[in-house]
Amino acid sequence: MKRKVGYTWRLREVMAQHQIFTATELVPLLRERSIDLSASQVHRLVSGTPERLSLQVMAALCDILSCTPADLVATTAENAGVRKTATGDLPAPPANVAKLRPRAARILPDA
Repeated sequence: MKRKVGYTWRLREVMAQHQIFTATELVPLLRERSIDLSASQVHRLVSGTPERLSLQVMAALCDILSCTPADLVATTAENAGVRKTATGDLPAPPANVAKLRPRAARILPDA
């Protein structure tokens, strides 16, 4: 059975728990830990969900917020739906299907 995995980025929630409410407050805290990100990069990190993240940045965030990576990333996993094939799963056709078929056209010569 296939599994569908996902994650939720919770940086904004954890920041709020530590009374940090804007990305600009986070920039100097990251710089103190030798992480030089621009204000727009930090804003995207806070407001969006990153697909890739440096472990150095993750470690700095954990140090700043006194948390673990598990606090910042909530993971989910569920069974993926099984796709059915068309072998034997088709519903039976209605009984009056023959009435719905077109009739052959007859072409008559011009009179």
